[in-house]
Amino acid sequence: MKSIFKRLMTVAGTAATFAGVSTAALAAESGMKEWQLGFQSSVTDVFDDIHWFNNFTLVIITVITLFVLGLLIVCMTRFSSKANPVPSRTSHNTMIEVVWTIAPILILVVIAIPSFRLLYKQLDIPEYEMTIKATGFQWYWGYEYTDENMGELSFDSLMVANDERQAVAEARGVTLNEVPRLLAVDNEVVIPVDTTVRVQVTSEDVIHAFAMPAFGVKIDAVPGRLNETWFHAREEGVYYGQCSELCGKDHAFMPIAIRVVSKEQFQSWAAAAQDDLETANKDLWAAIVTGKKVATGKLEEISVAAK
Repeated sequence: MKSIFKRLMTVAGTAATFAGVSTAALAAESGMKEWQLGFQSSVTDVFDDIHWFNNFTLVIITVITLFVLGLLIVCMTRFSSKANPVPSRTSHNTMIEVVWTIAPILILVVIAIPSFRLLYKQLDIPEYEMTIKATGFQWYWGYEYTDENMGELSFDSLMVANDERQAVAEARGVTLNEVPRLLAVDNEVVIPVDTTVRVQVTSEDVIHAFAMPAFGVKIDAVPGRLNETWFHAREEGVYYGQCSELCGKDHAFMPIAIRVVSKEQFQSWAAAAQDDLETANKDLWAAIVTGKKVATGKLEEISVAAK
């Protein structure tokens, strides 16, 4: 029994090692899970803080709810007509009036301080390494890499129709599950890992909203106005978002897909995409699929050896 446990620990440790070395191959592709109720897994510092603030306010709300429930139970039992056949004629209580005025104010202040700090962190763009402009259309997104070293790289990103998913999966060499329904797009935004990216957001027609849950990003795309946000993704993978502002009949069909790759992969993709975006995407997908197969193969070999 001890020997079996030791072997299992060896395999688990090896798997964890490769998970750290090859995040793109072994980490969750999007941070989403089936039947998920809570937030997606965080891959940025901003979303880490959003997770913390959500849990912080949940504790406060839970305590308040239980306290009010306790007061209701006390009132129903202690001050019922059976317990008090002669009702009290008390009209007010100065101390209670003061407490239930000051206590909510203090609670709101406690919530407001970390809330304002989080809002400031989201809006205060740090020193960035690259800029991407996202433009909302009815009903798709257009992207432009505005840095000088990226040339004039721009493209549109449209949702992959449900009846096209199988063909797209075969062309990319991936499973059908890796081309998620209503989320996969023909041209993904590609950015390097551990890079601070400024995102400029606008619209060509109506108000849209650029939202990427795993990054903690959500900002309106307003015609005639240029809004800015930022993110710093620390894990490789492909992450999905959607337009989050009702913008017409196909509002639900304009997803956002951002693929975070290694800096070496990004440099190769960027150099090729300036001349031929389609070929660059195919080469990138091939490199990612090959990396996954290599990592999986190593794990299988080690698992067999441990037996």
